[in-house]
Amino acid sequence: MFLRFLRARPRRLRNATLAALSALVTVLALAVGVPQASAAGSLPCDIYATAGTPCVAAHSLVRALYSSYNGSLYQVQRASDSATANIGLLAAGGYANAAAQDSFCSGTTCIITKIYDQSARHNDLTVEGAGGAGAADVGAPADALPVTVGGHQVYGLEISAGMGYRDNSTSGVATNGAAEGMYMVTSGTHVNGSCCFDYGNAETNNKDTGNGHMDAINFGTECWFSPCYGGGPWVQADLENGLFQSDSGYSKNTANTGTGAIPFVTALLKNNGQDHFALKYGNAQSGSLTTTYSGGEPTTSGYSPMHQEGAIVLGTGGDNSNGSIGSFFEGVMTAGIPTDAADNSVQANIVSVGYGGSTGTTGTLAAGSEISLRATTSCCTGDYIRHQNNAAVISAITSSSAALDKGDATWIVRRGLADRSCYSFESRNYPGDFLRHYNYQLYRQPMVGTAQFRQDATFCASTGKSGTGTSFASYNYPTRYLRHYNYNVYIASDGGSNAFDSATSWTDDVSWAVTAPWAP
Repeated sequence: MFLRFLRARPRRLRNATLAALSALVTVLALAVGVPQASAAGSLPCDIYATAGTPCVAAHSLVRALYSSYNGSLYQVQRASDSATANIGLLAAGGYANAAAQDSFCSGTTCIITKIYDQSARHNDLTVEGAGGAGAADVGAPADALPVTVGGHQVYGLEISAGMGYRDNSTSGVATNGAAEGMYMVTSGTHVNGSCCFDYGNAETNNKDTGNGHMDAINFGTECWFSPCYGGGPWVQADLENGLFQSDSGYSKNTANTGTGAIPFVTALLKNNGQDHFALKYGNAQSGSLTTTYSGGEPTTSGYSPMHQEGAIVLGTGGDNSNGSIGSFFEGVMTAGIPTDAADNSVQANIVSVGYGGSTGTTGTLAAGSEISLRATTSCCTGDYIRHQNNAAVISAITSSSAALDKGDATWIVRRGLADRSCYSFESRNYPGDFLRHYNYQLYRQPMVGTAQFRQDATFCASTGKSGTGTSFASYNYPTRYLRHYNYNVYIASDGGSNAFDSATSWTDDVSWAVTAPWAP
């Protein structure tokens, strides 16, 4: 009877009804704990197709965006011989086969050279060439952003300044005022205020060709039109010659103070190309979407109607302005404007995936294990290594400590970035940021892929110098070990010219207890 009812409805109403039902089913399934990530018809591009707004681009390094997709997600190129390999899925509709990347890149380093479009349009992204505002980009390091998604160890795309991807010869992408929607899952902690971390529609010649010639999501802390409220980062619309939070450019929403330091953010833009656009965001780990703007196109000439050219850009502005940083895990572009119900269903699916979930292993020096590192010196046995204002310090952490403090004191063990027999430590709540030394002091910083960073962020374990716990030697300064001194953390030698090299209590200060994580 219900199917006959649906068949009797007009197509637009039928699609909207199905989209609403899809959202309801996903939400109910989440409530009872039914896995949704690989269920037929439940992935983002299946949801949008059901709503009558099919994907014309679907890019992800971490998972399939169609339940039936079983092709390649991205391509890597290794430094040792310039050979390339395509990284696919563990199963149709599933997650990236990161082990294939690890095997191919073993003993050398790799960059990401191509991100495949999962849609039938084949709008693949390759490393961006020179543009009006920037020299040709370079590929992002393939291992810079390890992350757990759906319980699987995979890699995201971490963009540093001078990196970006593009396709100037696309199929099906909106042009000349046509309607479209798009979203991406990004990071609220790996951001800056430089132009422009974008994903979406851009010019086909890598140059600024005028107002309205772009239609892309922007995410960062750059406030183009004052006032912006709070400290960001904000989801904005890069419509060329401006990052827009409203039709006037500046924010008209005093409640939109930005997403804050959320590790995983869903950023969404939709634009009818004529007289209306909307911006939304959500926590990709929990909850629903928030609309920060829904209204007219910018009032300055050139934006109504829009003049999109149909290229796709990722990580830079339309003219290859490439000073920004950002993270990318997945994103799609649609033909037409998706319904709010479809957006909600996609957000529910993203949440169900479990971005940044537990690795399943804790308290050991095994790759993927989540740990905390406790001082063993008699003064400080309740103190743990944590990051604070980007610097590594030790401070007391207890069961009553704030969740933020517990997260700051939790690290994910990774294979050494410079030597896989050693270790690197990724921040639990700043994905892609690692513990590394600089001028002998330890900091939490994003992995940029250089040989220097890899060496500075690699530590080799041995039995604790005090006879208890574990000591960690710097990979590139092997006589220096992780040490706490005056509550800061250094790589320190046993005696030397620096105060933190003092021989007093050195063996105790460089010996650490590897414990269960405070924030698994």
